[in-house]
Amino acid sequence: MGSRFDRNKLLIGTYILDVYARSEKHIKELKECNVDFIVALRNDITKETLDLLQKYGVGCDLTGTVPGWWGGDGSNAGKFESRVPLEMYEKAAENFTDHPAVWMIDIGDEPSALDFEYYGKVVAKVKELFPNQVPYLNLYPNYASVAQNTSEQTVNQLGTATYEEHIRRYVEEIDLPYISYDFYVYSLGRDGQGKMYDNFRIVADACRRTGKDFWYVPQCNGMRPTDFTSEEQMRFQALCALCYGATAINWACWTAGWWNNQILDKNGEKTEQYGKLAAVNAELASFGPHYMKYRNVATHMIGFGNMESVTAVRSLKENLKDSLDCGFALGLKPESDSVSLLAGEMIGKDDPQSHALLLMNASDHLCENDSKAKISFTSYSDSVKITSCDSGFPPKDLETEYCGNKKTFTFSIKNAHAVFIEAKD
Repeated sequence: MGSRFDRNKLLIGTYILDVYARSEKHIKELKECNVDFIVALRNDITKETLDLLQKYGVGCDLTGTVPGWWGGDGSNAGKFESRVPLEMYEKAAENFTDHPAVWMIDIGDEPSALDFEYYGKVVAKVKELFPNQVPYLNLYPNYASVAQNTSEQTVNQLGTATYEEHIRRYVEEIDLPYISYDFYVYSLGRDGQGKMYDNFRIVADACRRTGKDFWYVPQCNGMRPTDFTSEEQMRFQALCALCYGATAINWACWTAGWWNNQILDKNGEKTEQYGKLAAVNAELASFGPHYMKYRNVATHMIGFGNMESVTAVRSLKENLKDSLDCGFALGLKPESDSVSLLAGEMIGKDDPQSHALLLMNASDHLCENDSKAKISFTSYSDSVKITSCDSGFPPKDLETEYCGNKKTFTFSIKNAHAVFIEAKD
């Protein structure tokens, strides 16, 4: 990856910085919200704005520098090469002036797998022409249409029969160091959880298998004017992604891009969403250095048996657990059957003797109930450390009971919150 990215840092990004939000005041507000980079910054950007981004340590992904491509409803599938030949990229590079704030070059969004082979050539060409930048390509979520969704369907977005095949072909045909996709669970209503977790599963498995980074695009805005994504809903999305090993969270959207109730309004003024996102990003920025010492090796779903949208997905239902035995943590489970937990299992990047669990209360993805879940586990390790991800301190109700060399830990986690459990062999 280009030298302007720090792959050892948990990156926080956001989409769209429109012309009415590019003053020094606005860039400073980005940094104060712990934003590391802007995605889809249009090529009408001025050197003055790029200088401000550099001053505050914010990078950007330029959209429009090279020809764009969007899969859309699937009617574009397979037409990329004929419409956008490689010569167009060479011509675009002739007019490009590099700048330290430019971290990525946008090469498209949500392509069909029918265009992956050509995208492999485009990525190679963009790397050659823009050696200091990373080509940026975002993928469809798994609720995009597939081949033969229905008997009446005439187009499909993914270009494959399954989402698994879509991701497999991406990693085989496109040489990029990450997998990025967007998934807007609150646009799907109450029944989106199963698809969300299965999408996480598929992408996380591919990243573990290939060593690619996992970049995730959640929502901080709303589909309808009456939709205001809450702070807890923002936290829920981000922590879920981290339980599956995400290394970048790219929020949609900072200014008007799509949907409603962005972080800034059309006049460039903060909306109520700014404070919500700032609180969540501050927690991510504080927790990030601890989290990034580890790499995710598995994600466990404990409970979830009462969630029909989850149990309806065979690949999820077959792997649900009532409790977890995970090396240093034995018999980990909630006291109530109505509680659902995500557990991201991790090992140290530089120290394989170091182990961790990112344990999240995922009982209510709509975050209408903030009740606490009481959890316990036993351990024979002498080095167990438990901290809240939102504060860095042990849970206030943490209790430890000793019985010889065995210890039982008991504590509570609120819905949409998490604790980090660490131990060494």
